[in-house]
Amino acid sequence: MNIKCAVFLKLLILFFHFSSLQTYSQIVEKVEPPFWWAEMQNPELQIMIYGDKVSEYDIHVNHKHLLIDLEKVENPNYIFINLSVPKDFQSTIFEINIEKDGEIKETINYELKERDKNKIQHQGFDNSDVIYLLMPDRFSNGDPNNDNSDKMLEKVNRNDHDGRHGGDIQGIINHLDYFNELGITSLWINPLLENNQKKYTYHGYAISDYYNIDPRYGNNEKYRELVDKAHEKGLKILMDVVLNHCGINHWWIKDLPSGDWIHQFSEYTQSNFRTPVLLDPYVSNYDKNLQQNGWFDSNMPDLNQQNKFLAKYLIQNTIWWIETSGIDGIRLDTQPYADKDMIAEWAKSIFQEYPNFNIVGEAWQQKIPITAYWQETNRNFDGYSSNIPVVTDFPLHYAINEAFSEEQSWTEGMAKLYYILAQDFVYSNPMNTLVFLDNHDVTRIFSTLNKDLDKLKMAIAFQLTTRGIPSVYYGTELLMEGFSHEQHGKMRQDFPGGWPNDNVNGFISEGRNEKQNEIFNFYSKLLNWRKSSEIIHSGKLTHFIPENNIYVYFRHSDDNCVMVILNNNDSNQIINTKKFNEIISQYMIGFEILSDSEIINLKHISINKKSAMIIELKK
Repeated sequence: MNIKCAVFLKLLILFFHFSSLQTYSQIVEKVEPPFWWAEMQNPELQIMIYGDKVSEYDIHVNHKHLLIDLEKVENPNYIFINLSVPKDFQSTIFEINIEKDGEIKETINYELKERDKNKIQHQGFDNSDVIYLLMPDRFSNGDPNNDNSDKMLEKVNRNDHDGRHGGDIQGIINHLDYFNELGITSLWINPLLENNQKKYTYHGYAISDYYNIDPRYGNNEKYRELVDKAHEKGLKILMDVVLNHCGINHWWIKDLPSGDWIHQFSEYTQSNFRTPVLLDPYVSNYDKNLQQNGWFDSNMPDLNQQNKFLAKYLIQNTIWWIETSGIDGIRLDTQPYADKDMIAEWAKSIFQEYPNFNIVGEAWQQKIPITAYWQETNRNFDGYSSNIPVVTDFPLHYAINEAFSEEQSWTEGMAKLYYILAQDFVYSNPMNTLVFLDNHDVTRIFSTLNKDLDKLKMAIAFQLTTRGIPSVYYGTELLMEGFSHEQHGKMRQDFPGGWPNDNVNGFISEGRNEKQNEIFNFYSKLLNWRKSSEIIHSGKLTHFIPENNIYVYFRHSDDNCVMVILNNNDSNQIINTKKFNEIISQYMIGFEILSDSEIINLKHISINKKSAMIIELKK
């Protein structure tokens, strides 16, 4: 055969090859999860396939060891493949064929990956940690090139308090050393998943794609890079997970799998936000239905977690992100608003795969018994267990905000702290509570305390030495202000120095003013001391009823003890420690952490006005 004939024959083969390919119709638009792993503890896998009338085709999985079951739903554009993957199954790529009349119309190459068992990941978090909450859009713009995206509806506008400002994952990576300097051990980052809305997308809670990072933050690979680099710096990462609702522009909403995929009413109906109805023995069906099924916002459709396909989808999505990214923990948004039985199954499924993991649920409640209900293995009247170890301690948050501002009385002022902690018997594990001064949804603590640095220091000292797991809201260390009754965007300011053209740089001491450095250094000293203070992590808490606006408590074991004194008076005080003899009598001297000073006489301790003392007692 001469060269010309050979070339012609090859071209002819290619022509018929591509012609045959062109006869295949592009049916499938979405496959979720996009891949999975072999050797998971739970062998069951649900694959959602979305495409034009895909359920009217024949679906075949081309692998003899994979057992499948197909389930159709109301909308013919969806089909669900249930696979049973043996635990000893090896990683592979198998074919899912979409067929009609015996002819393959399209093939999906689906991958079961090998699990990455070598990386240090899924460490969990505990009482030795201090969690730093940051809003990625407002923290640092490390890559201005991704500020806008042609695919995203909202564009960057730093002049709008409620607009997108351009912070991203690279900005967080750029400042990992800042967290080390401050003394933080873990980062809780508000949702990074795609939010393709026209406005108010900076907060991240209206998700439009559960499997992709918003392109204005980066991409999935960049998120994994953040986790890896954080681990290299000794930092853990907590992902903010939203199960109760999605964004109005999620692709589901435009073509629902079934009418019961979301909660629907004849007209827009908002939740009453009254979560106590879930425990109320006298509750009306009207109030309970409104709380459970009403929407958070007109841009946030309420998901129906009682739909078995959606429940499985959400559970798998969380596991997919844990396995893909290597994160160490989760903060669950709006825990009591989603179906509580599904939430319990979700948490159980996570711990089945990752026993060292940890989860904190946002149960925004004002009262302790209602908060405690949402913690795992609590002694609940109905036997319910959420399987979520940590709850967000809103009752203590409110008490802290009030304790340093109110006049002292039998139950007010410093007594607020005592009475809240005296009710810890209600919790199955009071150590597993998230203790915070402020967060992204409430008035900043510096504003609450009327910009009083001394009161702020006392609040910080209490937060970092009491029981529980502390959480610090970004910018508190820089005295950021803002009230929740105003625009939320105003209490979610940009971190100064996070943008290339910022005139002030809060990441370095030279860029902070005198008062900011005073609080930053106070935080840093206490946080870095706390890292190695095991008695604060796990020691028993014994406190004494506040007297004369002074609150004294101890964190102690058989061999170690830390004494904390909070003096909320406008004058210096000398404390006779005789009443504390049951603990203090075995110790001879003390070392005060904040002032780096030795205390020789433990019988009478002098404390300045409006101040805290943290004393390591020595025998």
